[in-house]
Amino acid sequence: MARLLPPPHDSDAELIPAGSSDVPKTYFRLLRLSDNEEVCVEVPGYELLCVVLSGKCRVTAGSEDFGEIGNRTSIWDGDADSVYAGTGRSLKITGSGQPVEIAIAGGECAEDFAAFRIAPPDVESVEVGSVETHTRRSIHHILGQNGNGRAGNLLVSELYADPGCWSGYPPHKHDVDDMPRESAFEEVYHYRFDPETGFGGQYLYHEGQTPECVMTTHRSTFVVDAGYHPTSTSPGHRGYIFTILVGKTQRSLVQRFEEKHHHLFAKIPGLQAMRDKFK
Repeated sequence: MARLLPPPHDSDAELIPAGSSDVPKTYFRLLRLSDNEEVCVEVPGYELLCVVLSGKCRVTAGSEDFGEIGNRTSIWDGDADSVYAGTGRSLKITGSGQPVEIAIAGGECAEDFAAFRIAPPDVESVEVGSVETHTRRSIHHILGQNGNGRAGNLLVSELYADPGCWSGYPPHKHDVDDMPRESAFEEVYHYRFDPETGFGGQYLYHEGQTPECVMTTHRSTFVVDAGYHPTSTSPGHRGYIFTILVGKTQRSLVQRFEEKHHHLFAKIPGLQAMRDKFK
């Protein structure tokens, strides 16, 4: 199942509630807070990651106070500052100074893990593709391999695509457990563009079936639990995707690339490094 959600207009938008029919293991909420404005978030049965998209805020996870976090003026200004809150803890977020925007990503999780901060130097990045092949993008893993043994099946990253370039390419999927070739993951994409007039194409298809294509715009969200799902960005605009992945049975993401496109591995640099960073 796939679905394109319209851009949120509220300062507090729960885009993917717990137990949704589309991706029941995934949670996603966007918050905008002014100075000293406070919000408490509790999602029983879900591990949560608080990512500061822009601005600064004070964060408490359960009884642990992480103080003020946030280091950038926008998503285009360096790596994110974040707090992993574990499972079932109350997450208290208070705006500090200028308005702050926060993304809260969650994954269904039965086990409790200790909360920890993910500072910008802890974010691991990988460069993929090239301008010549129109595939250049940079993937910044906020909660990736740094969560092995410290988190459940939640993976969160920020992807930056060059103008006119594709991501999720060559076409790949991750909807069945067929190890060692593929593992099953739900996925949510949240889009931003620079300038904000930018747009893109989100494609989805299954082998032997009619493909779907939708136009993505600034702040729209795409939900997919199955199928190949490559993405394109309009020329003249940088693309950004806040990506949430939740494993249905395991933490290690193994992507299956469509066989007829395997020849592209010899032409697009960085693909194997990208695959290794997700494992």
